[in-house]
Amino acid sequence: MASILAVDDSASMRQMVSFTLKSAGHSVTEAEDGVVALNLAKSGSYDLVLTDVNMPNMDGISLISELRRLPSYKFTPLLMLTTESGSDKKMQGKNAGATGWIEWFDNPACGAGIFPLHFFVTARLSGQH
Repeated sequence: MASILAVDDSASMRQMVSFTLKSAGHSVTEAEDGVVALNLAKSGSYDLVLTDVNMPNMDGISLISELRRLPSYKFTPLLMLTTESGSDKKMQGKNAGATGWIEWFDNPACGAGIFPLHFFVTARLSGQH
């Protein structure tokens, strides 16, 4: 299926996302911040990038902006997966080039919202909205 880059400073979040998407047949590479993710993206090829907003070293919005500058990521789906729900952050993400915004539940550690993620990702990769 798809090669996905999952970016989050929370190891438990990365593990939940990775487990869910791998269970659906996707290949997942994990990165703990935007700097690591950008280096991975420059040296590899991903069909989709899922990133948190608030991370050390390089936040998700900066990561998306940097990825959009790379010719190989000009049309790649870049999705924000975060608890941030403020319209200002969403606008910053959109202006940076984010394809979409997935709001996470208040307590992502419970895993309640991760199950439908693979359906959303599959629809996004197949061009459905």
